[in-house]
Amino acid sequence: MANVRLDSIRKSFGPVDIIHGVSLDIASGEFVSLLGASGCGKTTLLRIVAGLESVTSGTVEIDGRPVTPLPPERRDIAMMFQSYALLPHLTVAENVRFPLRMRRIGSRAEQQEKVKAALETVQLGHLAERRPRQLSGGQQQRVALARAIVSRPKVLLLDEPLSNLDARLREDMQVELIEIHRRLGLTTLFVTHDQEEALSLSDRIILLNGGRIEQQGTPADIYARPASAFASSFLGSANLVPATVEERGGRATAVLADGQHLGPLPAGTARGPVTLALRQEDLAVAAGGSGGLQVRIRTRVYLGARIRYIAELAGTEIRVLTANDTVFSGGDAVTFAIDPERIRVMPR
Repeated sequence: MANVRLDSIRKSFGPVDIIHGVSLDIASGEFVSLLGASGCGKTTLLRIVAGLESVTSGTVEIDGRPVTPLPPERRDIAMMFQSYALLPHLTVAENVRFPLRMRRIGSRAEQQEKVKAALETVQLGHLAERRPRQLSGGQQQRVALARAIVSRPKVLLLDEPLSNLDARLREDMQVELIEIHRRLGLTTLFVTHDQEEALSLSDRIILLNGGRIEQQGTPADIYARPASAFASSFLGSANLVPATVEERGGRATAVLADGQHLGPLPAGTARGPVTLALRQEDLAVAAGGSGGLQVRIRTRVYLGARIRYIAELAGTEIRVLTANDTVFSGGDAVTFAIDPERIRVMPR
């Protein structure tokens, strides 16, 4: 295991800046996710750590050693790609052994022992002699993971490895990755655009926006206390509602465009135009149909255990996630309530 340090990393392709001076420290054994939308620079940053992409400026250190000019094979890292990149003519065991052969790590007998241990770690020891074409997508993914960890690299890099799996397999592999990381303790940098993956797997999330770090923190902190409108909307898909904070009865109150109000807001909330972040799951049907926000239902989306409503609040489209024990139809006027402490207030 090793720590990773990125210092003022910039990357440009011609006149286009992709990464804008990103600095980041990853502790030894930490699982860090780079989260963001397509084009935010997360995969480019991962490839820079791997040595597959050069930097325009800045430095990369692994375990205190500058590695910026070094090729991938001299960085003691392993990378697992989205496509798995298994060699079809080799067996599962030979695929896993491949990086040991290329780097001449150990004798043949030692390599076979490492391969056996890696396959047992991902619960595929019984498939060692099969070819990739004889495996399911989830099994191929496990083989690729075994190949990445077989040499016990200082740093494990994962580039959206779950994106090609169906929903159930993706859920199973999230659990698998959590358990493998707990057992091996590898320093891991994980790239994803999926907030659920980032929240479930990470010790820390780095939220990227336009090649810059928008916010970073533990999953609980970054979800509960988003630092910007972008963080609120991207992580948890919060509803962003314009409002104006006014003084009412000596307390700060948010007044919406149609005159409805929410509050009281926390002491010290600045007066003036703001954006309210309202989590979908924090809105609940008001008891007795009063004391909340009047919204107009537009669409109902059935999700099994829950229902998502697309609705209109003060001229803004919002989404509400509820249990499926209450059913409304398009056109219904419904009152939803929210605990004022769950409202996040940001300058507009």
